[in-house]
This record gives sequence, structure tokens and C-alpha cells, in this order.
Amino acid sequence: MKDTLAIIMAGGKGERLAPLTRDRSKPSVPFGGAYRLIDLTLSNAVNSGIYKIMVLPQYKSQSLVDHLEAGWNIFSYDLGHFLRIVSPQMRTGERWYQGTADSVRQNAYLLQRDQGLSHVLILSGDHVYKMDYSLFKRRHRKSGAQVSIAVIEVDRAMACAYGVVEVDQDFNIRAFHEKPQDPVCIPGDPNRALASMGIYLFDKKVLLDILAKIEGTDFGHDIIPTLLGKYRVMAYPYKASNRIRDFNWVTGKSGRRRRVLEKRSGDSGYWRDVGDLDAYWNANMDLCGVDPYFNLYGQLWPLRTYRRQLPPAKFVFDQQREAPHRAGRALESLVGQGCIISGAVVRSSVLSPNVVVQSWSQVDESVIMDDVIVGRHCRLKKVIIDKSNHLPEGTEIGVNPRRDAERFTVTPRGITVVPKGYFKG
Repeated sequence: MKDTLAIIMAGGKGERLAPLTRDRSKPSVPFGGAYRLIDLTLSNAVNSGIYKIMVLPQYKSQSLVDHLEAGWNIFSYDLGHFLRIVSPQMRTGERWYQGTADSVRQNAYLLQRDQGLSHVLILSGDHVYKMDYSLFKRRHRKSGAQVSIAVIEVDRAMACAYGVVEVDQDFNIRAFHEKPQDPVCIPGDPNRALASMGIYLFDKKVLLDILAKIEGTDFGHDIIPTLLGKYRVMAYPYKASNRIRDFNWVTGKSGRRRRVLEKRSGDSGYWRDVGDLDAYWNANMDLCGVDPYFNLYGQLWPLRTYRRQLPPAKFVFDQQREAPHRAGRALESLVGQGCIISGAVVRSSVLSPNVVVQSWSQVDESVIMDDVIVGRHCRLKKVIIDKSNHLPEGTEIGVNPRRDAERFTVTPRGITVVPKGYFKG
């Protein structure tokens, strides 16, 4: 993978994730109690052996830049490795990045000057998945493709939210439809369609030629449909081809947990585009439980990030006899460093570092970000709480979504979102 450059798109506004993106870019939104969304894509790249990475930020990027500088300073320039943060520079006109393709076009000079590159991998910085990009590249070269697109099977009813590809039996792409109202099904399977994952692999010379000849600003909407019939464009079936070996804990028939080395880890086929608040909440909930849909605990495919210097999580008070319901517990939950669960109960939730939940409070199916204090006798259910909030004693959120909607954003699924710093200490 030494001849491959990964370019991570990190410039989207993320308007459908508001208010979480009010003060930060979408890729820098916290995820999983310890990470930022961009950490997953960066971890995939490093685990795949890619050590040449460019990140293209744009909107509200300071939080992202701070995180990358603090947590991803692991590259050796002497070995030809780098992680470059390439901000908009208006090198090709008086405009900021207009789309995914335009952002790469404006930085084409960086590709031209690196004579050791032969392939360019285009990635999104806001998807949740594990992928071995070396397998993707192997299929790309073996098929003789000039452009390859990673695709995933989705229900046909949901495919209208994605770019949908039509393929032949050899996975040559014959047509590409951006968010079609009537998605084309997989041949022989009328209930599913092949959706683009927004992951593209280009031969470097082909990419530079395309960007010079085609004026479109977006890969999915403008560039890919124009390529068909002129270049060999192949689809890469993610679920069928992505194989990650990792240690996982599994539950046997007896109910006992055991650690096994899986030739294909259970989340090799997991992929989520956290484009809106409901999808974001769902992806966090997928981390909870005995056998989570997406496992953060693999040892052969580690997820890296910046970690603050905080003490371990602490659970205090077990006074159910003397004080009913005053027991510090967290069940089927992820609890970050520095958290204190003090005589409260947390269920099926994800807590980021430095969260305090005080006595007699209940937190269910919620995502709570850094530096939040939940006062006594609070009740939270299906809530996303952004950082730096201090909830007063007796606060109830998520119990009555209609009442919540008077103050907060409430999603179609009924998830209540509290913006950063709404409750002052």
C-alpha cells in the first residue's frame, strides 16, 4: 500500500446533524464514548497499511484540526509517511470547496508532485465501519479496473437515499443513479439494491485526467456517471469481500463468554452513514449489548484516537436497603474515562469521558458527551446530550417528546437532542 494515498473528505457542513454540528464539523462529532467519527476512517487506513493520508476540512474545522494534531501525530516523514491537513486555499479560483471532486481538483498539484503514487483512495470522514482497503485494492488491480466503487446491499425501499449502481454478473458498473426515486434492484433480488458507500479507488493518472476534463464538483452526482463507457468502472461488494480477522468475545449456548479468533469478524459487513441524528443515535446503540453489532474491542483491528489524561471510571454507592434505588450501576453500556456513576443507574447508553451521573438518576438508551453533569433525581430516555451541560436536579428529558420539542430538537424517531452548554452549572 506504499503507492496509495488516502484522501479523507472532512468538509461537509453536516446540517442534518445539527445541533451537534453547531460548533464542530461532522467528522469531529464524538462517537462511541471515546472517539471522533473521523477516527474510524483513519484507523481503517492505518490498519490497512496506508500511511499517506490527506484530510480535506472546510467548515468549522478547528475542533477537527485540534483532535488530529493531538491524537494522530504518529507518522514518520523520514519513512515517507504523513497526515496532511489541507485547508481550502483557492488555488484554482475564487471559491471554497464546492464538492468532493472539486476539493480534490483544487489540490491536484499535491498528487502530481508525488511520483511514488499510483493509486488514490477517496474516503468519507463520517462513516462507521471497518474495512481492509488492501483487499479493495487487490480486487481493483486483479479486475483491471481504472475506477472502483465500494458498494453495499441495502433494502430497495431505503436505497433512494444513496447513489445506486447497476452491475452485470462480473460487477462491471453499467449505470449510476444518484438518489433515485425508483432504485434499480440487484439482478435476481427484487428487494435489494447496491448502494455506493462513497468509497472510490482511482488509478492516479486516470483521476488526474478526469479532474482536468470534467468540470463536475461531486464524485457521485457529476463524475461517476460521466465515466461510464469511457473507463473501466467496477463495483466492489463490501459485505462479500471485506474480511477482517480479529479476536472477539462470543456467547455460547451455555451462556458463557469465550474469546475466539474469527477469520471473518462479526462486524466486517457493518456500515452506517451517520448522516442524521437518528442514524447517529442508532450507530451508538449498536455498540451496546453482549454481542454488539459493531465491536470496539477487537485487538487485531484497533481503533485509535486521542485520549485525555483522566482516571478510570468509578461506580459508587450500594445502599439499596438503606436508600432504595441508590446503587451506582451501568448495564449494557459504554462508560468513558473519568466518569462517575454515583448512586444512579445507566442502561443501554454511551457515556463520553468525564460524565457524572448523581444519585437516584436514571439514564436509558442515551448518548452523553464529554463534561456533562446529570444532577440528582434526573430521568433521561433516548436523549443525546452534547458536551458541557449541567442538568439541574429533577430534570426529565425524553419522557415527554412533545414537551421536549418546545425547547429542543426532537427527531422523527423521538430522540431528543440537547445542544452544547444549554444547561449552565
